[in-house]
Amino acid sequence: MENRRFNVNQNQGSYAATRAGSGTEISADARKVLKNTYMLLAMTLVFSAVMAGVAMALNLSHGIGLVCSLGALALIWLVLPRTANSPAGIGVVFAFTGLLGISLGPLLSHYLAMSNGGTIVMQALGGTALVFFALSGYVLTTKKDFSFMRSFLVAGMVVVIVAMLGGLVASLFGVDISMFSLALSAAIVLLMSGFILFDTSRIVNGGETNYVMATVGLYLSIYNLFVSLLHLLGAFNE
Repeated sequence: MENRRFNVNQNQGSYAATRAGSGTEISADARKVLKNTYMLLAMTLVFSAVMAGVAMALNLSHGIGLVCSLGALALIWLVLPRTANSPAGIGVVFAFTGLLGISLGPLLSHYLAMSNGGTIVMQALGGTALVFFALSGYVLTTKKDFSFMRSFLVAGMVVVIVAMLGGLVASLFGVDISMFSLALSAAIVLLMSGFILFDTSRIVNGGETNYVMATVGLYLSIYNLFVSLLHLLGAFNE
């Protein structure tokens, strides 16, 4: 599970004033952040897809994919916090999403090797797009404030991480965790859906003023949502 980072260095006075007007109009500053976030998100998703295609063409192994995932985590933990407020932050975001795209390549190759692998991948892609646009559209239309979900999402993330570690340990001892893995993937789908609502709401209501951090948050939600749907659909089709 990729790290989710909450940016708490905000202008509290501006945030409170904007939230007071929640449900009416999106402020000019929030519109700007929203526009920049979606532009950067679209570019990073395309770049990530290209890098996944390169990884598939080169037939990279799952081991290399794991190394790229660890490199992406290092960037988001150690480098991005220091560069998020500078132009260098955009380069870090592209490096981060590119590494995750490479790590996705071997996984896609695995599913595409199945008899109906193309259908599974397209269903996961379509499901991810449907969830993202539906939830984002709901927030953009209603301007509803989902900040109350923060504690639930953090708790859910902790539970998922602990469960993943427990499942890893169990698998090392030869325990069959296939059903547990499916349940975990379903939980991640719900959790990432909550993060999409939360992150979009923060942008709309002025709680997130850094479009670089906003892009990373939404990208991670989309990435994890897609991988989890891919796992679920692959298992059901098998």
